[in-house]
Amino acid sequence: MSIAVPAAEQSGALAGDSIPIRAFAMLGGRRIVAHGVQNSIDAHDVIMRGLPSASLIHLIARVRVLSHGDALEKAIGMSIRTLQRRRKDAADTRLSVEQSSRAWRFAEILARAIDVMGAQEAAEAWLEAQAIGLDNRRPIDLLSSAAGAEAVENYLTRLEYGVYT
Repeated sequence: MSIAVPAAEQSGALAGDSIPIRAFAMLGGRRIVAHGVQNSIDAHDVIMRGLPSASLIHLIARVRVLSHGDALEKAIGMSIRTLQRRRKDAADTRLSVEQSSRAWRFAEILARAIDVMGAQEAAEAWLEAQAIGLDNRRPIDLLSSAAGAEAVENYLTRLEYGVYT
């Protein structure tokens, strides 16, 4: 499933744009977040305010891998049950700084994986498959810690340059 981002949400987010801008679009863009993001400093400011819960709901609706199993808890640190409670008042609540940071980092990793794999479907499949370069672990399983997420990002860089182990 591709993320279809309307032009109004994109805020200029096209395939060649920076990863922070594309992560912003995946999280709902200006329509949901209500603040523009052009770079990592803008992203930091948005994260420190706490992303609106609606931005996480927006992301989950467009990313199949987050909607089943325990992937949401591993990637964002939130259970499906907590998400269901937040849906009721998503317009009025914000994620914690930790949850916002993890949601942002997931969106950035997904954007980067889409670049490397060529399509969102391929990137999502890659997140769920064991990777030789990650000691046969699934990338999605490593996103629950900063060190694991960094290992996934480093592996994406290696893949980009043709190093698969």
